Amino acid sequence: MAAATKDLEQLCIHTIRTLSIDAIQKANSGHPGAPMGLAPTAFVLWNRYMKHNPANPAWVDRDRFVLSGGHASMLLYSMLYLDGYGLDLDDLKNFRQWGSRTPGHPEFGHTPGVETTTGPLGQGIANAVGMAMAERHMASRFNTETRELINHFTYVMCGDGDLMEGVASEAVSLAGHLGLGKLVCLYDDNSISIEGSTAIAFTEDVKAKFEAMNWHVVSVSDGNDTEAIAAAIEAAQKETDKPTLIKVTTKIAYGSPHKQGTCGAHGSPLGADEIRLVKEFYGVPVDKDFYVPDEVLNECRKTVKRGEDQEQQWQDIFDDYKSEFPELAAAFADAVSGYLTQGWDSEIPLFSPKDKPIATRAASGKVLNSIAKNLPVLMGGSADLAPSNNTYLSGFSDFQKGFYDGRNIRFGVREHAMGAIMSGMYLHGGIRPYGGTFLVFADYVRPAVRVASLMKLPLIYVFTHDSVAVGEDGPTHQPVEHLASLRAIPGLNVIRPADANETADAWRVALITLDAPTALILSRQNLPILEKDPTGRDGSLRYGAYILKDVDGINAQASSKIETDIKANDSTKIEEETKGVEKQDIDIILIASGSEVHLCVNAAAELEKLGIRTRVVSMPSWELFEKAPAPYRERVLPGDIKTRLAVEAGITMGWERYVGDGGKVIGINKFGASAPGEKVLEEYGISTANIVEQAKSLVSAR
Repeated sequence: MAAATKDLEQLCIHTIRTLSIDAIQKANSGHPGAPMGLAPTAFVLWNRYMKHNPANPAWVDRDRFVLSGGHASMLLYSMLYLDGYGLDLDDLKNFRQWGSRTPGHPEFGHTPGVETTTGPLGQGIANAVGMAMAERHMASRFNTETRELINHFTYVMCGDGDLMEGVASEAVSLAGHLGLGKLVCLYDDNSISIEGSTAIAFTEDVKAKFEAMNWHVVSVSDGNDTEAIAAAIEAAQKETDKPTLIKVTTKIAYGSPHKQGTCGAHGSPLGADEIRLVKEFYGVPVDKDFYVPDEVLNECRKTVKRGEDQEQQWQDIFDDYKSEFPELAAAFADAVSGYLTQGWDSEIPLFSPKDKPIATRAASGKVLNSIAKNLPVLMGGSADLAPSNNTYLSGFSDFQKGFYDGRNIRFGVREHAMGAIMSGMYLHGGIRPYGGTFLVFADYVRPAVRVASLMKLPLIYVFTHDSVAVGEDGPTHQPVEHLASLRAIPGLNVIRPADANETADAWRVALITLDAPTALILSRQNLPILEKDPTGRDGSLRYGAYILKDVDGINAQASSKIETDIKANDSTKIEEETKGVEKQDIDIILIASGSEVHLCVNAAAELEKLGIRTRVVSMPSWELFEKAPAPYRERVLPGDIKTRLAVEAGITMGWERYVGDGGKVIGINKFGASAPGEKVLEEYGISTANIVEQAKSLVSAR
């Protein structure tokens, strides 16, 4: 693309800088240094090389841009405003304020043109790797010899802080292994972090490190040299066999006489007096804030027409593609829209209580493979644990360099990067990612799960080996606090199924959920397939909990009507039918999730022999239960039945909301031990015998 004249180009760059520092000064909060140093790189990239349409930020074949160092958000917001993404000057003036479209760190879905939520350093790089992986997969799946639907770059801008984070190294390593030639990382090499010079903590040879990880590296010695930046981007675009790192040496807070090159400009406004001096240096009016010359706006807004033309050219190609390849075109439309193809769940197996006990991780593998045959967008893998997580798609190839049509991803032992890469893949569009590891290693992936929950991305995390029943590997591999930790993340649906059929239901719920990620918590040990109560109750987990076994004599007809009314979403009738249930006939309610549910069923049988009328509630998901209609929740856990016992092989925190003052929780509030899993469970009180004893004690104390 033609470059602006040098004088106009310089004025555009200075405008990016002054908009950024003015917004930060007005907010009295922010990071001015990076936008000042990176403005030339951003301008050259966005206005000469990036393929994007500000009028349609969601155009499927646009180049992606990720600002991994999200603290430099005003650089991105200035570009979005100048290039015509729908922001106005008032948005910049309200930077970091309540309700503004310009939050402190970029947030996906909040500001037009923001591709992902960045803030925690390093994750943006991993998001970009995921986007580049998705681009290669979609290109391999849908491009033909005559028509090319997908061919775009993923650009990520990062700083020293990003590269210090472990997640970045994990992602960079995988990207190099995969040879993602459409991935370009622009590294702001300014040698400054919050505490001062990077020399105090970060002295590695970044160039050599990236080259060792199979990256192409180009260096720009002067971050103000726009022609050198342009040449580096062109070199990156020509390299098809490796991802490219463009190492741009910049001066943080360029133009500030007192703060240039210092950490003083990293995390605080420059101050009014310093800004005046900076504007004098730039040669722009010192008495005008948020000043945008007409010629600058006109130059930058050329991207709007250019982007519309680029998208129209793509649309013309797609129109021909639809005529030439109608089935592929329909599949492409399904993929990018997120549509679940018709019959996607038609082959999910139904398990019988007559079948042998099966671990929910193994059942999950069967269900996953049954879905994969009918849902082409489903793609994923595990952090080097596919045989244990049962996450491998049989009959499908691996996603590897040169074989990007594969659907099995070998993430390697890189849990954090796996989670963030999954986010990037989904954000790109066209893929429904899943990823697996042991539950105890949820600690490693949790930061990415948190940000995915913030973005409301419908990712699926497969966490297996879910309790001390892991056994001989001992306390380092036995999760106890991890369920509570995941449940603490707002917006994440945690589902711990009790048997193979609940596992199948969990996959159904996860895939039809489009506004939240799901964590599937699965057992290593075999579990019996449960017999559902035959009185007509639904027995699915879409409401998070249900009555698995009830007391003989409870009004089964009323229960059946309640289920019918729930399906019809008729709250009035639900409430009426609930009143007809003979709740006084229940002595105690046993509540459990996962592998402890069948223990409660066994305990209920023993308690019934003693004349203790027992209801068993399977509660695989707190989050789904809390979203259920209030009358349904009252039906499952009647408020006037105070004698309740919850059982879960993990810490008891949180269960008090379901057992109340009159109840008790059997759990594990300490680390595990190395021994066979059944022995550890027994020693820690996770047994039918202990449930019976604790239930008897509660009932006698009423």
